[in-house]
Amino acid sequence: MIRRQRCATSDSRAPTRDLSAWRQTLVSRRRFLIAAAGGSVALLFGPSRFAHAEARDPWVTLAAVLEHMLPSEADSPGAAEIHALDYLRFVVNDARIDPQEREFIVQGSDWLDELARESHGQDFPALGVDDKEGLLRRITASAAGENWVSTLLSYLLEALLTAPAYGGNTDKLGWRWLQYTPGFPLPGPGTRYPELPL
Repeated sequence: MIRRQRCATSDSRAPTRDLSAWRQTLVSRRRFLIAAAGGSVALLFGPSRFAHAEARDPWVTLAAVLEHMLPSEADSPGAAEIHALDYLRFVVNDARIDPQEREFIVQGSDWLDELARESHGQDFPALGVDDKEGLLRRITASAAGENWVSTLLSYLLEALLTAPAYGGNTDKLGWRWLQYTPGFPLPGPGTRYPELPL
């Protein structure tokens, strides 16, 4: 879902600068709301309404989004079974993650809940399956919304395939479901990448 343009310059740092500048524009709450809701949320609600949203627990909404993207089924694990939220917490709490990415992931849940309240009168987790799907499709019509959903989807797939030491793929459930045999040795306490001297 993330689209990157090739840079014609020979400076190897230029694509990184361009990507950083592009990413910075995506983090703006106002831009997200204007793009996702056609401006109606930004015009109807002032900053005091946004302050109210910041008091909410973002993890409840993030869990609902992940579970909607990969629902539990009788013959396949869902986000809940593979502990996708635990893996996302691991990622967000990793000191090596870009602080803007961390903020973007967490703030996205506030943006989504605000849009859900504006259009359906309740937070995203309380919506039915069809309303959740419609809202996620609606926000992916904007570049910021598409990037947010794409980022969560990437981490969801990582949770399905990661070594269990990182919080996802509990009991190797994702590997067993895919009939995948990982390479060895597997990371464990003391050998996970944040614990290695780099």
